[in-house]
Amino acid sequence: MQTLKATKPSATVRVVKINGGGPLKRRIMEMGIIKGVEVYVRKVAPLGDPIEVTVRGYELSLRKSDAELIEVE
Repeated sequence: MQTLKATKPSATVRVVKINGGGPLKRRIMEMGIIKGVEVYVRKVAPLGDPIEVTVRGYELSLRKSDAELIEVE
């Protein structure tokens, strides 16, 4: 399964699953990234950290380690 970390810029993907648990998973879900939502990858920094995405009409920057927990299709 592909993760958000491996997604190329200018791609729109749908969230399938959020791995991890506890406070980290809850924090990601509180930002609006839940199963079934579409995420547009706007930019990826030259070294890969952070990743800038658009979720539900607002822009969000994610750490590479957090993006690796989000499975997409």
